[in-house]
Amino acid sequence: MSEAKVVTVNLLGHVDQGEVGDEPYRVDRDGRPYVAVGDGGTVLGLRLGESVFAHFGDHAAPGVCLVHPSPEAGHALVGLACLGNRVTVRTGDAVGHAGTVLGKRGGGSRVIAVFPQDVLARLRPGDQVAVASCGQGAAAPVPGLSQMNIAPAALPLLGLTARGDHVDVGVRAMLPSRFVGNGIGRPMAMWDVDLQVDAGAEATRSLRLGDLVVISDLDARTNAGYRRDWMSVGVVVHGASPQPGHGPGVTIVLSGPAKCFSVRVEPDNHLGLSEERLLGVAGESRGDV
Repeated sequence: MSEAKVVTVNLLGHVDQGEVGDEPYRVDRDGRPYVAVGDGGTVLGLRLGESVFAHFGDHAAPGVCLVHPSPEAGHALVGLACLGNRVTVRTGDAVGHAGTVLGKRGGGSRVIAVFPQDVLARLRPGDQVAVASCGQGAAAPVPGLSQMNIAPAALPLLGLTARGDHVDVGVRAMLPSRFVGNGIGRPMAMWDVDLQVDAGAEATRSLRLGDLVVISDLDARTNAGYRRDWMSVGVVVHGASPQPGHGPGVTIVLSGPAKCFSVRVEPDNHLGLSEERLLGVAGESRGDV
C-alpha cells in the first residue's frame, strides 16, 4: 500500500496584538520585577540567526504571532500549522504579501510566522492571514520516529538525512531533558518547550534563533515527558525569558528512540534556519507545503 498523502487545510489567522495584564510586571527567576517586551504581537528587528540572548525581551519571536479569537478555531490554527507552511496576508496594508510559519509559541494559542522586515512593519493587529496548513500526520523519514510540526517539503531546510534505519542530523547543542521547563506534559502539536537556561549556561551560550537542538531522554510524540534513551529534535523559535521555568523556545519536529538518530553536535559551525531559506519555501509552495 502506498504512503497516504497529507492534505492541506486553509486556516484563518489574525495578527496578534500581544497583551499585558492589569499591571505590567512579571517576576524573574531572582524575584525581581520586570516589564515583558516582545511576548506576542509583531516584533521588528529580531532575525533568524541572532543569539537568543541578544535582545532584552520575554519569549520574543522573530516575526509575528498569529492567533484566532475563537478558542476552538485557535486550537486548529496552532495544532495544524507547521514549519514551512505558506502564510498570505489577506487584509490591511500588507495584503498579498507572503511569509512562512516558523513554529508555535506555548500556551497552545500562537503560531509564529516569519515575514520580510518591510512587510512586518506594515502589519497591524487584527490583520487577517491565510495559513496553508500541511504536515501533521506525515510519515517520518525512518521507521520508529514520529514527525510533527513541519511540512514535508521543509525537511531539507534542516539538513536531515535518512540513512537506512536512522536519521543523521547536525545540531547546535545536545541538551538533557532536565533543561526543559514550560511545555512538559503538554501536547507537542500545540506547544513548544522552553529551555530553562540563561546567557551564562555554557551548553547554550551560542544558541541562535533557527538553530536545531536535540534533547535527550525526552519523548515528545504526544504530551512531552521524560523517557530514558529517547531523543527529540526541534527548532529554536523564540528568545529567552527572565521567568523561572521559561527560556528559549523549541518547536519539536522529530521524536523517537535514541538509536534512530545519529547526532553531530556543531557548537561553532552549525547552520540553522535562515530567513532567506525559510521564506524561499513559502515562495515556492503550492498545495504540498
